[in-house]
Amino acid sequence: MFFSKNKGVSWLIVGLGNPGSQYDATRHNVGFRALDLLAKNLGVKIDRSRFRALTATCDIGGSKVLLLKPQTYMNASGLAVEAAASFYKIPREHILVLCDDISLPVGKIRYRKDGSAGGHNGLKSIISALGGQDFPRVKIGVGEKPHPDYDLADWVLSKFSALEEKSLAPAISHAAEAAEFTLSHKGDEVSARFNGL
Repeated sequence: MFFSKNKGVSWLIVGLGNPGSQYDATRHNVGFRALDLLAKNLGVKIDRSRFRALTATCDIGGSKVLLLKPQTYMNASGLAVEAAASFYKIPREHILVLCDDISLPVGKIRYRKDGSAGGHNGLKSIISALGGQDFPRVKIGVGEKPHPDYDLADWVLSKFSALEEKSLAPAISHAAEAAEFTLSHKGDEVSARFNGL
């Protein structure tokens, strides 16, 4: 068969978000946006329906990678991630997640090699499905709630202002770069290069 020369998928890069055009520009969907930009940079389209997700395979620095956008809605993201990881026998430390973070200002990103969900329902679902939290993630700042009484669900499903979008654009780009960089560098090298951007 034509794919017999290819080694199996060794990394999974997951962008988190909610399916449906009504969510495209919301804070919760920046993971989708970063993964879409990465795919564009690599010349692939994330459009194959598998594992309750949209997927694409690509090569990054000699590694065969599956790009994955769960179509389960955020709170059940782990179902898609676990299905793909199980199929390809990908260990947790080779599952990179791109997601939003309300504790970071809009325009900032942060790499973490592991950690808790920090209240993020998508990460919570993935940790539960994978049975551990030792997987890397690139967090993209979407800003804190405007005041403590503001409903969190309403906030993450809100859209960015025009001014925020200007700050967000380089962060999305940096997140896509960080995803590629992570596959060939140690965690502290990724942190040193991207944290603070």
